[in-house]
Amino acid sequence: MKVKVPEKIVIRFSGDSGDGMQLAGSIFSNLSAVFGNEISTFPDYPAEIRAPQGTLSGVSGFQVHLGSKKVLTPGDKTDVLVAMNPAALKVNATTLNKDSVVIIDSDSFKENDLKKAGFKTDNPFGELGLTSVQVIDAAISSMVKAGLTDSGLDNKSQLRCKNMFALGLTCWLLNRPLEYAFEMLQNKFSKKEQILKANLKALTDGYNYGHNIHASISTYRIEPVIAEKGIYTDVQGNKATALGLIAAAEKAGLKLFLGSYPITPATEILQELSARKDLGVKAVQAEDEIAGICFAIGASFAGNLAATSTSGPGLALKSEAIGLAVMAELPLVVVDVQRGGPSTGMPTKTEQADLYQALYGRNGESPVVVMAATTPTDCFESAFTASKIALEHLTPVILLTDGFLANGSSAWKIPDLENYPEIRPPYVTPEMKEGWKPYFRNAETLTRYWAIPGMPDFMHRIGGLEKDYQTSAISTDPLNHRKMVEIRQSKIDKIADEIPDLEIYGDESSDLLVVGWGGTYGHLYSAVEQLLSEGKKVAFTHFKYINPLPKNTSDILPKFKKVVVCELNNGQLAGYLRGKVPGANILQYNKIQGQPFTVNELTDCFTHLMEE
Repeated sequence: MKVKVPEKIVIRFSGDSGDGMQLAGSIFSNLSAVFGNEISTFPDYPAEIRAPQGTLSGVSGFQVHLGSKKVLTPGDKTDVLVAMNPAALKVNATTLNKDSVVIIDSDSFKENDLKKAGFKTDNPFGELGLTSVQVIDAAISSMVKAGLTDSGLDNKSQLRCKNMFALGLTCWLLNRPLEYAFEMLQNKFSKKEQILKANLKALTDGYNYGHNIHASISTYRIEPVIAEKGIYTDVQGNKATALGLIAAAEKAGLKLFLGSYPITPATEILQELSARKDLGVKAVQAEDEIAGICFAIGASFAGNLAATSTSGPGLALKSEAIGLAVMAELPLVVVDVQRGGPSTGMPTKTEQADLYQALYGRNGESPVVVMAATTPTDCFESAFTASKIALEHLTPVILLTDGFLANGSSAWKIPDLENYPEIRPPYVTPEMKEGWKPYFRNAETLTRYWAIPGMPDFMHRIGGLEKDYQTSAISTDPLNHRKMVEIRQSKIDKIADEIPDLEIYGDESSDLLVVGWGGTYGHLYSAVEQLLSEGKKVAFTHFKYINPLPKNTSDILPKFKKVVVCELNNGQLAGYLRGKVPGANILQYNKIQGQPFTVNELTDCFTHLMEE
């Protein structure tokens, strides 16, 4: 049998929400990361708890892009599709490459199943025009039931294992070893021995089925990446964010406190930190969003690294409390995992529409630091940096991620904390106690000094009312209020001295500069890289720090004839940059569909702009 060795390949697991496609995809991406491949994943599932079985609205998918070289996106087109029912095939038909391999459960492609998915004939592939794909037609449900006859499980429980059969067949097709999949299943079902044995049996049966009947005319092998030595794993953005907060607390010598409330797609941050009592983490699931952040502000006043996690609707509810943290000048990390909106919107779909809310969504003049993570693994770095800025400058920091980053994953080399900088909050010192007031501040950074309750001779109160610059007492004096507003803004502006300059990738002499921020990084970089490889002149820069902006922003953007800002919203960064950099010719490319960009649509856009 022929073995193809491409540099990259895209696999998508798709079926009903109850078919276990997220678990199958997660296990497959994990074992590929351990095998040494570059990976990027994209879980895509409906907001309904359980849509009607077999319908288009109930299709759940998990896409993983494997590579022997750098992989930055989950891929535009699919090379291997696991379609557990006709609806999954129909929803994903337009993403298939012409020579894709499609694995189907033929037991779920009966007449009634085809009708539920809106097919008019008994030939779904012909009806969709998929005449060149290779179909692996396997009676998965029947084979799983036959293989588990003696398992002691009922019929329904047996069928729940069909995702493992499909995973085993996919592992055979991609030449993936099963050992790590065994280990993951053993960890997941360690207390359910009967279910564990059934899943292991189905996984092995799927692999052996592909091997014994030579189910495909060829298999695939993606070689491991040549990478620096270290321990690698597959990490999702939400988990990386949680670990970044833990690492920052460790470097600062503080306890980590999270006050939060469950909300899609941010809940996993709370779940991850709730499980880390062994590291001294204190995580409180509050009764609502407002209580969560208020707990965190109290913990910050008491001397903890305090954080709260949420999505857009929760950020709106937390706005007054963020203003309190601004006025009290307390360190606080607010993680906003953005989703489609407004209101409840599309809870399981990604978007970048909270930028204006993060920048301006508070009463009064309430400046905060706003950052945006760029990749699932960068969520670790960004959470660490957000914590460092918050603690060293006694300010709230809003860290924006999104559903694409939060649920997606990448191969991650577990870092050595020894290589990370120390975090040194501006604590009061004993010599300050004579005449000290809580709003006395460092003349250079304008950061006030931090006294922790219980420190001898530093007893104090702070709160939401304006304070006198000299005495720290409550003040309504007009000129003092103006001075304090300006001080709080200047304190944030000075943080620009500590953040990296913008970097340009590509041809700096080109007319077109592509600009992005946050989780669009991988798609934009890949699109620009493709155009450069074709000999076209284009440049790219990406914003991770949005307030304050990097100091060289006003130098770089006006140099280019056209600056196209690409966002998953209606143009929020573009509008912000027009106000901050009036000399730049800023254009927009926006997508508001609850889905990430594709590299193909971006290259089309940039090519058109270059040819105009």
